[in-house]
Amino acid sequence: MKNIMDLFSLKGKTALVTGGYRGIGKAVATALAQAGADVAIMARNCEAGNKAAEEITSLGVAGKFYHGDVTKKEDCAGVVSDIVNTFGKIDILVNNAATVRNTEAKDMTWEEWNDVINVNLNGIFLLSQIAGNEMIKNKSGSIINISSISSMIVNVPQPQCSYNVSKAGVNHLTRSLAYEWAKYNVRVNAIAPGYVETELLEFGLTTEMGKTWIDMTPMKRVGKPYEIGGLAIYLASDASSYMTGSVVVIDGAYTVI
Repeated sequence: MKNIMDLFSLKGKTALVTGGYRGIGKAVATALAQAGADVAIMARNCEAGNKAAEEITSLGVAGKFYHGDVTKKEDCAGVVSDIVNTFGKIDILVNNAATVRNTEAKDMTWEEWNDVINVNLNGIFLLSQIAGNEMIKNKSGSIINISSISSMIVNVPQPQCSYNVSKAGVNHLTRSLAYEWAKYNVRVNAIAPGYVETELLEFGLTTEMGKTWIDMTPMKRVGKPYEIGGLAIYLASDASSYMTGSVVVIDGAYTVI
């Protein structure tokens, strides 16, 4: 019988985390590294990305930063190709890079709408397709998409229709890819966090908006990035080897009421 704790080990695995230099992305990248994986970070912020990669390396595994835009096919293909050449394979992909615009639908420009959809949904498909084809060759892999409770509800009071729609798309893309790639032993799951204390939420946490979020959360607090990291280890590891096509909510019970 296998030791259950051994199933959580990611030693010998190689992971790519987009937007892994801050917030949830950084927490997930750190958690994967602490579980033994070599971790590559892809982002547009070179200074912060390189620093995050150095912190990964300090944990005793290989860390590498790649400058790239998830909406550009050549960037995604180049990063995945270099990871395969450098590490021999790609075992784990965490699609975390995202953007948000809190603009009312009546005022939103076409450019603003497309910016959110391109990063949050099209970018996930693009990188999943490229990395997924490498995983298919190896008949093994785990893709983790960072969704949001915004995929299931309309958050209040901020107006963010483009973000909500993009994350709803992420959920169904997750299920669709999970179905198509199950026969290749490539698993695809999503994490749907509630409000988490990150740089992306700084705009509202100290305002009445933030008070509303906490008041509507039964646990009466926002989440911490590391609390997402633990779930990512599970989904990336053999501990979840029979799990695919799931969207896992982690939100302090926000969506139960």
